[in-house]
Amino acid sequence: MTARVAEIWRHPIKSHGRERIDTVKLAPGQAIPWDRRWAVAHERSCFDPDNPRWQPCTEFSRGAKSPRLQAIQARVDPLRGSLTLSHPDRPEITIDPEDEGDANRFIQWVMPISNGNRMLPARLVRAGDTPMTDTDFPSISIINLASHRAVEARLGQALSPLRWRGNLLIEGLEPWAEEKWVWKTVRFGEVEMEIIEPIARCMATTANPETGERDADTLKALRDGWGHQNCGVYAKVTRGGVLREGDPVEVIG
Repeated sequence: MTARVAEIWRHPIKSHGRERIDTVKLAPGQAIPWDRRWAVAHERSCFDPDNPRWQPCTEFSRGAKSPRLQAIQARVDPLRGSLTLSHPDRPEITIDPEDEGDANRFIQWVMPISNGNRMLPARLVRAGDTPMTDTDFPSISIINLASHRAVEARLGQALSPLRWRGNLLIEGLEPWAEEKWVWKTVRFGEVEMEIIEPIARCMATTANPETGERDADTLKALRDGWGHQNCGVYAKVTRGGVLREGDPVEVIG
């Protein structure tokens, strides 16, 4: 079976919603457009709006601390620059994230599904054109669906692959084949990427992306089954182009 791109996802606000797209144009050294464009600085965040730059995930509200955030879905309107968000326990909301009033409305919208025992959301922030990926470079996260199914089998329960919050879901590989890709170049249709490192997983992956409830000990399954907490790899685009669902995937160097 030829490996292929099964699904493409972007997450406009870091840890706050996801959107499936079937086609995307990628540029060298850049993340997926609209992916992690914004983040939610918590009440103790050191993010400086007067000197906006990439910051590590600890500066932001995230699913590891507030699992209900995992159930947010997003829909981007690129022409209007608007973002529509939905959640099983909240009314749908449409905002312009660059509008201060709308950004404040969003903070009030997300407050009830944020963990009150943790640092609460305070501000919707952006660092220019720098995405707030979990790496200090604009990355694409890749999930091997066969590895995902190996975790399902280990746990003995069905899991949505969306709990890994990947950008590309790949079908047609052997389980954990992606671990051998690090520092290799992989072609996805006409796009080429260098695979930089495995993705070490956190508590966010224990939450169901449909309900926001913690329902699977993915971290224990990874540790007990394979001696690590990795699932997926981070990549850097080295040759741009249009990427489509269904495009073939092959290691080229």
